[in-house]
Amino acid sequence: MTALALALLLPWVVGVVLLLADGRRKLVGWAAVAGLLANLGALIWLAVRVLPDGEQTIVTGGWTDGVGIVLRADALGVVFALLSSLVVLAALVHEVLEGVRSRTFPALVVLLATGLTGLFLTGDVFNFYVFFELAMIAAYVLTAYGDDRHQLGAALIFAVVNLVGSFLFLIAVAATYHVTGTLEMSEVAARMADVEPNAAILIAVTFFVAFGTKLGLFPFHFWLPAVYAGTRPAVAAILSGALANIGAYGLLRFGAGLLPNELELGSTVLIVIGSSSVIYGALLAVSRRDPAEMLAYSAIGQAGYVLVALGVGGPIGLAAAVLYAILNALSKALLFLSGALRGALVAAAFAVGALSLAGMPPAAGFLGKLQLFRTGVEEGSVALIVLLFCGGALSFVYAFQLYQHEFWRGDRVAVGTDSEKGVPAEPSGVAVRAVSVVLALLVLGLGIWPEPLLSLSADAAAVLHGGAVR
Repeated sequence: MTALALALLLPWVVGVVLLLADGRRKLVGWAAVAGLLANLGALIWLAVRVLPDGEQTIVTGGWTDGVGIVLRADALGVVFALLSSLVVLAALVHEVLEGVRSRTFPALVVLLATGLTGLFLTGDVFNFYVFFELAMIAAYVLTAYGDDRHQLGAALIFAVVNLVGSFLFLIAVAATYHVTGTLEMSEVAARMADVEPNAAILIAVTFFVAFGTKLGLFPFHFWLPAVYAGTRPAVAAILSGALANIGAYGLLRFGAGLLPNELELGSTVLIVIGSSSVIYGALLAVSRRDPAEMLAYSAIGQAGYVLVALGVGGPIGLAAAVLYAILNALSKALLFLSGALRGALVAAAFAVGALSLAGMPPAAGFLGKLQLFRTGVEEGSVALIVLLFCGGALSFVYAFQLYQHEFWRGDRVAVGTDSEKGVPAEPSGVAVRAVSVVLALLVLGLGIWPEPLLSLSADAAAVLHGGAVR
């Protein structure tokens, strides 16, 4: 059995089996962790085989191509699958060490990871939708995890808004099949060039709105602050560091990969919307006092950088978009998880995440700003360079406010908790703090030794450059 099949089969089997068990038991929680470790191991094995060769494709069930489910692993899909699996694993370990509060939580997290792995490693548009919905259904339930009014309210908002996004995506899938006669990604990319321009633009806009809603871009952001601030830290880390990757990956794969001509036509609009997201999200993050709300609004701004880089396009712009998506996911997961804890090591880990968010060296977030700055210089865009300086300055302000509010004040309130009740400023357990410290070391290590990450981002962008899924 290939690594590609194992990466999907292992978490699927573990997730289904664990639905029958009580997830509040430590043994069940650690079984879920073992399932995600197996998923991560299979993805690493797959990456080792794919990155030198470029691509691995299988058709399930022994069917011919065009009939069976096509699974395709290339550099872009593997990078996002690895990133999401790592974030979900860190969040699950964090919650198991803290104490799981729901019998279905571990199983749902594993099934969500299965859905994410599937959509990043599929070569078919409809199967992307199927895996997409599997991940979203698990996420709907997870946002209600905790069972108080904040979690239930967040779950309702999240479900309603994302169902609209899913409906729009399904419409775009149907329209794509209508005009191309296929849903296999490589075939769609080849045939879209012959589609009537108005129809192609309408399909591109529908895909953009669907993925923009998932990513929380301005002006589709209205659901994001209430959901991120209303869920528990582990769930917020999964939503911001893993599930949001659907939006970033979708814009890259469907925009630059399947609809490159339409992406080029709308590049100015993408840059304007991305810039608006950067400034709007940063300004609202600075104006907030609740740490969870600060992080939620900052997510809007950080997602804007991905859209700006995508709008610029070209090898450098696409590589910058991939790089920024990776760094944003790691930084957000680190901040949500460490913000719920206390202790000197956690304070240092949180500081690394805050520096990364603000784009300050030596944290890895600096690489994203540097790549975008390089893009601005290469393109001769003064506006992009000014945006980076303004957005970076605002990011530094709210990152400093976050750290001050969380670790300098005496009445500290953990991210993801009820700010009226607060939490004791006592050190958390050593094991749970270690999760945040490991993530912080990863973010710091990538900033100090950036070459592997830069090379990986360039390889992932090369899959898209030229407008074809190779």
